[in-house]
Order: sequence, then C-alpha cells, then structure tokens
Amino acid sequence: MSKPKRMLRETDDEARAVGQDLLRRARFGSLGVICPDTQSPMVTRVSVGTDGDGTPVTLISELSLHSRALFLNNNCSLLVGEPGQRGDPLIHPRLTLQCQAQPADKDALKPLYLSQHPKATLYYDFSDFLMLRLRVTAAHLNGGFGKAYRLSPSDLRLV
Repeated sequence: MSKPKRMLRETDDEARAVGQDLLRRARFGSLGVICPDTQSPMVTRVSVGTDGDGTPVTLISELSLHSRALFLNNNCSLLVGEPGQRGDPLIHPRLTLQCQAQPADKDALKPLYLSQHPKATLYYDFSDFLMLRLRVTAAHLNGGFGKAYRLSPSDLRLV
C-alpha cells in the first residue's frame, strides 16, 4: 500500500507573506455562517476591513439574516482573495479564515474603517449597523494549484 500524499505544504515565510497580504488588501469577502432557520451553511458577501492590529472587521446590519446567525452562533468563516484578470480563477491565491465574531467599538473604528470604505459614510451611522471583529482562530491558504498551507493567527501577525 502506498503512503498517502501530503496535502499541505510546510508553512514558510512566503505563505505567511501571501496570507498577510490577502488579509490586508481585502475589502470584501464571503462570510459563512450557520443559518438559524435551516441549520445549514449559508454564505453571503460582506465588506471587510482591518482594525489597527490587522484583525478583520465587518460592518453589518442587525436586520440581516447573517447577523442573526452570528448572534446565535458566533463561529464563522471568511474567504478573501479575488481571481485575477486572466487565467483560471483557481490559480489565484485565496485565504479562508475560521473566526469568532465579536462586537467591536463602532465609534472607535469609524475613521479607520471609512478610510478603507469611503462609500460606507452613507450608512455607517445608521442605528441598525454594528461593527464586528472577526477573531481568527485558524486559517487555510490556497496559493494556487498544489500550494495549500495551514496558517495560525501568529502566521498572520494577529497575536
């Protein structure tokens, strides 16, 4: 019987740099939650910024189904990284974060968040919008075909 192939590469400085860059440049992403109505996975697009420590944050409406899901179960996943202009979309790097959503100080984060999302000025102060910090517990970097890595919060400089 042959030895199973290793799926993940050893985490190295290049993988750390790619993961950090994807997180720093992300302005939106796909947020995965458990739908409270069906108990099935649900994915939605959200705006993404980073706080002063580089931790991802998102501004969401309390009226949304995904915010209701996060109130019931704060475990979530965030996918960042976009396909490039050319080639197969699967050759471009993307970062999947496993997170716990936690309330964040909306007023304190306002200047930084609006510098990253100037159009959010239109709705930032709406009373139903809240800021959540997505505390990363684990990460998976897919750097393209055959380039898979497991990253920790410290690899992303989040500790």
